[in-house]
Amino acid sequence: MRDTMMAPMHFHWYKSEDIINRGGGVLKIKVYQDDGEGGLSNEDVLLNMDGCSKKVPAGYCVTLLPGESVTIWPHQYHEFHAVPGTGSVLIGEVSQCNDDNEDNRFYEPSGRFPAIEEDEPPYRLLCNEYPLPEGSFGPDQG
Repeated sequence: MRDTMMAPMHFHWYKSEDIINRGGGVLKIKVYQDDGEGGLSNEDVLLNMDGCSKKVPAGYCVTLLPGESVTIWPHQYHEFHAVPGTGSVLIGEVSQCNDDNEDNRFYEPSGRFPAIEEDEPPYRLLCNEYPLPEGSFGPDQG
């Protein structure tokens, strides 16, 4: 992640994940609990950072230096960015398997992939644009 980028506020319905700063600059992650209605709760957030558990207030910003990690649990809103001026961050994620189409809840609705107005045939495809092999099931076919 370049130090001008941000991952938007979201949570996962089922997936837990460890976010790891693998190297480079400093990573900041803001956390909230889901209020059960899609909003941000004011209740404290339970975090596990490098094997230590602690409760932090809603809206807390976790700072991850290279080599540090945090566990994000289901229904914990999080957004993250590289701290400007510290350089790009190589982010690692170790997580449960999930379906991005069904498991992500964005605080401000957004599409998974931007709409693209093609003015020539694509020479690289997005992961959801590859044709399915004959006889396979698509995402809407169970």
